[in-house]
Amino acid sequence: MRAVDGIHDMGGIQGFGSVRVERDEPVFHAPWEGRVFALTGLALGAGVGNVDAFRHAIERLDPVTYLTAGYYGRWLGALERLLADAGAIASGELDARIAGGPGGAATPWTPAGPPSVTAVRTIATPPRFAAGDPVRARDLHPAGHTRLPRYVRGRPGVVARVHPACVFPDAHAHGRGEQAQHVYAVRFAARDLWGDDAEAGAVVHVDLFEAYLEARS
Repeated sequence: MRAVDGIHDMGGIQGFGSVRVERDEPVFHAPWEGRVFALTGLALGAGVGNVDAFRHAIERLDPVTYLTAGYYGRWLGALERLLADAGAIASGELDARIAGGPGGAATPWTPAGPPSVTAVRTIATPPRFAAGDPVRARDLHPAGHTRLPRYVRGRPGVVARVHPACVFPDAHAHGRGEQAQHVYAVRFAARDLWGDDAEAGAVVHVDLFEAYLEARS
């Protein structure tokens, strides 16, 4: 379940230098990246996990690996973790095979089948908030997966748009069902997020699930 305020939640964190823009960036920088991309799609399509479980597997990488492995290096580490969690490979099997050994014996495993291709759902419960409503992002620090960015927690905002209901990642990543709920585009003033050093008049829109929000007067 570990992922409380992990290194992956980097929004607003200082000290990582400027963003390097790569001109004419290739889709993959090396052939192995393309293979990792394909293997991940095949594994998720076969039911090894779902996209939320995959995101949480990335979050569970140790901080040094997360910062140094690169984009598809993180994908590879997350895929290995998902396969081990599902019992498709034995713990330590890949390391043993890389070292030239036979590897371990994985627990017999049957794929769950392909997941739904869309997260949008229809639910009977009406939206709690409407466009223009003042809200506050709740100051939550859950163990496990969440799509609530750390930098908006406890901050005031205004609902800009009501989206359709979607699968709730915090539950879906951990096998607790879809628990679909409404999603809102919330507009935050940059200075409410980062103080007076932020650009005056700048705003940030963040899509947030209903469970992440509370009303404010």
